[in-house]
Amino acid sequence: MRQAVASALRLPDLRQKLLFTFAMLVVFRFIAHVPVPGVDPAALRQLFQSNALLGMFDLFSGGAMRNFSIAAMGVYPYITASIIMQLLTPIIPQLQSLQKEGEAGRNRLNMYTHWLTVPLAALQGYGQLLILSSQGAISGFGLSGDTLLPTVAMVASLTAGTILLVWIGELITENGIGNGVSIIIFGGIVANLPQMFGQGFLSLNNIIGVVVFGVLGIATVYAIVIFNEAQRRIPVQYARRVRGNKIYGGQSTHIPLRVNSAGMIPLIFAMSIVIFPGVVASWFMYGDQGWVSDAARTVYSLFDASGPLYWILYFALAVGFTFFYTLVIFEQQRLAENLQKYGGFVPGIRPGRPTAEYLNKVLLRITWAGALFLGLVAILPYFARTVTNVQALQLSSTGLLIVVGVVLDMMRQLEAQLLMRHYEGFIK
Repeated sequence: MRQAVASALRLPDLRQKLLFTFAMLVVFRFIAHVPVPGVDPAALRQLFQSNALLGMFDLFSGGAMRNFSIAAMGVYPYITASIIMQLLTPIIPQLQSLQKEGEAGRNRLNMYTHWLTVPLAALQGYGQLLILSSQGAISGFGLSGDTLLPTVAMVASLTAGTILLVWIGELITENGIGNGVSIIIFGGIVANLPQMFGQGFLSLNNIIGVVVFGVLGIATVYAIVIFNEAQRRIPVQYARRVRGNKIYGGQSTHIPLRVNSAGMIPLIFAMSIVIFPGVVASWFMYGDQGWVSDAARTVYSLFDASGPLYWILYFALAVGFTFFYTLVIFEQQRLAENLQKYGGFVPGIRPGRPTAEYLNKVLLRITWAGALFLGLVAILPYFARTVTNVQALQLSSTGLLIVVGVVLDMMRQLEAQLLMRHYEGFIK
């Protein structure tokens, strides 16, 4: 691997891609420290310690939300817009037709995603400011009087910060290595690792717990790599066609159906839903009405992150959303239709609808392994912290999936670049 990295750095164009990616990450970290005015750091720190939903948003902002910088929302609104567009494409006929138009259609869908990101970022920025203002972590917020212009300026700054990060991510995709948006999230998570490990080593009075936690973390990373790379290969044969004196087709290939086709998206959906009742209940815990306060405390205790109901719901929702998202994405690919169009067929299966039914059956069967794996990975950090009693290391399962997935994607792209130039890559 060291030799492969040295070979990549000796190539001028590949070295330029690596340096450009690193430079954009440095720019992102500078942006993450540009603060929004009017924030009380002490109150903000206390709010993050008591609100799990804000902690999830902080994951995608790379720690910028904890400081409430202009990049506090990270690329989360863009991810939300992308998911919405993916879910709407099979429903709206106009979007389906755009998807079939090739690169021009994909560019148009990407443009719609960018347009949708702007109002989503503005709404999310206003919602975050409203929550922080209600908790006393920010001052000068309102839509009337002297607070109107400062509020508009803060919302505009947060929206501009998100769009700027999305633009930086697309620059990385075009001129660097890997998927730019994923690398932005990856950079934020990695930037928080030294602080998390430092806090972990401060609790060395529980050495056995730290060691067990480390072993579980390494085993989880290994399992993530295995399941991310696991796939079922469906053999495909293309019919031989004779045109004049030339013979076309006749070759054999395969369709790689991934065990974990959904990636980290099901965990994001599941975490958002399972945290939502507790967050809403926390707003009414200190109300004037006694029965409202009691009901809110009951709901908050039921959906507490240390309770069994939270774990069970998180596991069940992660499994369910894995099947849902995998089937939605698979339907958009129209593999059976494309195979029939280009003269391909699965040996022993009739083209058309029988092929689609066969592929769906195989996909559902292998997705069980991916869904159960994501469910176990979702609850493993909470289980590990309970067993080992190590509370300082807070790297979530979603963060682990992002880090490992981005590293694997960058290694694959470097591998492809090196193999094109006849260098020996990472995999022998």
